[in-house]
Amino acid sequence: METIEIRKIVLNDIEQLQKIGRQTFHDTFSESNAEENMKKYLDEKFSIEKLTEELNNQHSEFYFAILQDEAIGYLKVNFGESQTELKDSKALEIERIYVSKEFHGKKVGQLLYEKAIQIARNKQSEYVWLGVWEENHRAVSFYKKNGFTEFDKHIFRLGNEEQTDLMMKLKLTN
Repeated sequence: METIEIRKIVLNDIEQLQKIGRQTFHDTFSESNAEENMKKYLDEKFSIEKLTEELNNQHSEFYFAILQDEAIGYLKVNFGESQTELKDSKALEIERIYVSKEFHGKKVGQLLYEKAIQIARNKQSEYVWLGVWEENHRAVSFYKKNGFTEFDKHIFRLGNEEQTDLMMKLKLTN
């Protein structure tokens, strides 16, 4: 496979981000969720307004995985006040790692994950944490394989449905 480039996402990339964001979320969760809940979530979380706000936030960063000029996956990390929970200045949150379905199992997620760890180290974070849906077994085993351990649970709302996310963390050693 050709070289995959990891590149920071800027405002000019917003339409590409919206496209891959909606597509990968839909591919990952549509089978297990009601159509109207999916639509509502995608319309809210992946609107141009919402993505503009997130891209302009200095405590969040987005990165594409690019193959032959095409985005095939993306990463979103948060630090400081932008973390969805914990808000620990010594931590970095991986909010999203999504990869287009046809590239699953091709180490794209691993490259994005390694980028997140590199950012965490550059920021001298003591640990990295994330929330992952308990039914997303692929993702749970991916993070366990990378050394994450479960430390809590929280409720994630998708439309009118409540789902349980496992909260996992990885302590970084220098």
